[in-house]
Formats: sequence, structure tokens, C-alpha cells
Amino acid sequence: MPDYITTTAALATFLAEARFARVVGIDTEGASFHRYRDRVYLLQLSTGSRTAVVDPLVVTDLAPLGQFLADPDVEKVFHDADYDLRTLDRDYSFRARRVFDTRIAAQLAGEPAIGLAALLERHLGVTIPKVHQKADWSQRPLPDSMLTYAADDVRHLPTLRGTLAQRLETLARLPWAHEEFARLETLRWTGSAGDDAAFRRAKGAPRLAPRQLATLRELWRWREAAAAREDKAVFRIIGNDALVAVAAAMPRAPSDLPAVRELPAALARRHGAALLAAVARAASLPDDALPQRERIPRHPRDPRFDERVQRLKAARNAVADQLQLDPGVLLGRSAIEALARAQPTEPGQLETIPEMRRWQVDVLGPALLGALA
Repeated sequence: MPDYITTTAALATFLAEARFARVVGIDTEGASFHRYRDRVYLLQLSTGSRTAVVDPLVVTDLAPLGQFLADPDVEKVFHDADYDLRTLDRDYSFRARRVFDTRIAAQLAGEPAIGLAALLERHLGVTIPKVHQKADWSQRPLPDSMLTYAADDVRHLPTLRGTLAQRLETLARLPWAHEEFARLETLRWTGSAGDDAAFRRAKGAPRLAPRQLATLRELWRWREAAAAREDKAVFRIIGNDALVAVAAAMPRAPSDLPAVRELPAALARRHGAALLAAVARAASLPDDALPQRERIPRHPRDPRFDERVQRLKAARNAVADQLQLDPGVLLGRSAIEALARAQPTEPGQLETIPEMRRWQVDVLGPALLGALA
């Protein structure tokens, strides 16, 4: 069993010892699959020889962890660090320095599968069960099986980091990884609550007429309020497909609800009155208050731009094939389109394109410039 840390003093003691290890695996657990208001519900740290699970619902002063994350003398190993770093910023304004991401390392090493379980099995012969993959980490008390599962997510990260770093060094790609890791330090939480235009992005919404779209907006707002009130993930109140179907049908009476095939009978019984009230609100709106279908402007196609994109992709793909890398890992579409727009003619101009990394300029520069010549 890992150490289960419930006091600031115990956390500070563990972190003081962890500093001597110099390499520490870190992971977090949230509950967005279950809760409307997500937050960090569990923090796991491991030196490889010792693993701790920190309960942030009990340890309310996590200042020692913030100081530890900012310590440049200790390497923090995450697997797919992006969301962990953003949530640590969101909940605590913690910023990590000197990060190693085993997912990015695996991509740059050309691994056939980059999930943590696949990497651990391939390189360390370790099998991690997936039984708690969608568990509710907000529940308390947490059973021993969940604590063990959470600890296993970080226990092997320091060893896996060493294996992947050695592989990258052999391939002369470790500097690529360090450039990517440095960019992780700039990540900040960018999520926003209360997106009142989210209803437009539901599957099927663009086909709705304005009053039906107004109905979907009312239904969406009702569901958001219900989910917030009950602190449940919105899909646990009612799914998007059912809301879009109700908006399309605009039922006016309880007897109309069974005709909405996408609306389960149990949900019709539970939420019928609220659904009908939302429909009624939309039905009473004046025409000038109805949301209109969004017209996405269509830019005229530029055959020369498209041709440059295709030439750049072909050049990128040829180099990716030589390096045995996924083409999208070597250079993404946004960078290719930026190159096609900028049309650089010399190496120095490549370095001015924000979407390009320095290692990509070094590896791909001649091929890209040749494709644009």
C-alpha cells in the first residue's frame, strides 16, 4: 500500500525525502465523469521506491507541493502532463518546472502505442488493471483497491522515464524532447464555465430551425442549472441526443413525450415537467429573440495554397518515413498551413514561424524549403 497522506506535515516530510531522489513521478485524479464542478481529488507522487497518495480534500495547505513543483533541481515525470498541469494551475496556481512527459517521449521515440499501460507492459513487463479507469475519485473514503490503482499510475514512472530517455538519447532525439518539455512549463488553465453558445455545437443542432434552436438553448440552460445544483456531470442529467430530439419535436404536453424516441421513458418521467417548461419558454419568444443559424463564411479556395500544403505534406511524410515517426508527431497540420501561408525561402525565416519548433527546423528545414522552392 502507498503512504496515504492527510496532513501538511506528512506531505512536507515526504517531499523533503523525495528531493533526494531527483526524479519523481506525479499524477492527479479528477472526477469530471461524475461531477459538474471538477477539481483535483487526489495527488500521487512516487520516487520509485516510495509512493504517496495525497488527499487534497483533507490536506488543505498544499504549499509544500507548490514549492516542490517549482524546484528546478527535481525532475517531475508525468504521463500526458497537459491536463495535470492545467488543473494544478486552475485549482492551486501551481506551476511546474523541469518536466518530463513519458507520452511525448514515447511519441518522439516512435513507439507503436503511447498509452501508459501499453508502455509499462512493453518496456517493464508491468500490467496495470483498468478496473478503476472511470472511478469516482471524489468519493470518500476511498477503498484500498482504488488507492493501489492510483499509486500504480505513478509507481513506475521514474523507471519508464529512464528507459525512454535512453532510447531518445540513442536516437539523438533527447534535445527534441527537452524542447517540448520546456513548452509544457508555459501551460495555464484556459477552460471557461458558462459557455452559452455550447448548445450550437451539439450534434444535430445546425439542422434546427431558429425556434427549435431557441428550444435547445432553453433546454441546455435548464440542464446546466440542474447539473450545477446536483453537482453531477451534465450527461448524467440527460444526454445531448435527447435534448436535440426534444428541441426538434417541441412537445407541448406530457402525452407528446413518448413520441420522442431518443428520450428514455425514465428521463421523461423524471424531467418531463422541466422539459415542457423549457419548450414553452422558447415557444413564447418573439421572432427577433430567436437565435439564428450560424453562417460560416466560406473563403475562396486558393489552388496555389492547397498545392503548397500538399508539397509540404509530401516532404514531411518522406522524412517521417525515414525516421519511422508518425507524420503528425514530426509536424502537425497547423504548422504546415502556416508554412504554406508564409512561404519562407531561407532557414532563418523558418525560425520566425510560431508553430515551428527549433528541432523541427533542424530536422525538416531543407526538405520544407525544397518543397516550397
